[in-house]
Amino acid sequence: YFTLHIDFIKIDVQKCAGGEIVVIHDMKLDRTTDGRGYVAETSFPEIRKLNAGMGEKVPRLEEVLDLIDRRIKVNIEIKGEGAAQRVHEIICSYVREKNWDWDDFIVSSFNHYELLKFNEFSHEAKIGAIIAGIPVGYVESARKVRASSLHPSKEFINKRLVDAAHANDMKVFVYTVNEPEDIERVRALGVDGMFSNFPDRL
Repeated sequence: YFTLHIDFIKIDVQKCAGGEIVVIHDMKLDRTTDGRGYVAETSFPEIRKLNAGMGEKVPRLEEVLDLIDRRIKVNIEIKGEGAAQRVHEIICSYVREKNWDWDDFIVSSFNHYELLKFNEFSHEAKIGAIIAGIPVGYVESARKVRASSLHPSKEFINKRLVDAAHANDMKVFVYTVNEPEDIERVRALGVDGMFSNFPDRL
């Protein structure tokens, strides 16, 4: 990632049945592991037994942060419900005890209620409001969760949205931009960054 000039990596987190925060994309275990059922309804010991591909195990958030070891900044996307407090506690512990900085993190979510909950515990972390489509009042809703950045999808990004976000001191990071023609189109709109599965193309 150093040679690719990547600023952040994004990871998706959820709370499992025992309260641990695990790094996994889907709400259900079925697609990315050999398990079945919802992450939120499964205990961590059960999740840990599963094969997530080539013998890999589903990690806890702390394990991923330890592996990163502050070599790059991290965008933590909260999936589902109920993870905000524990994510906050984990970030706090890394800031206090492991020499990380609040600026090393963005906490984002489609679930803006989780972002509101996170704000109850702290105002130090940067907040990213993820949006799908172009809802009415998207900037206002992002301001309510104290967002420093707006994360729209590439299908709905336009100059009006970018200009409105910038006028409200929010950056715009667009997801998920993989194809060269999309990269050029989105870049031309003046966005501040892009999420991509192919960072070497950016």
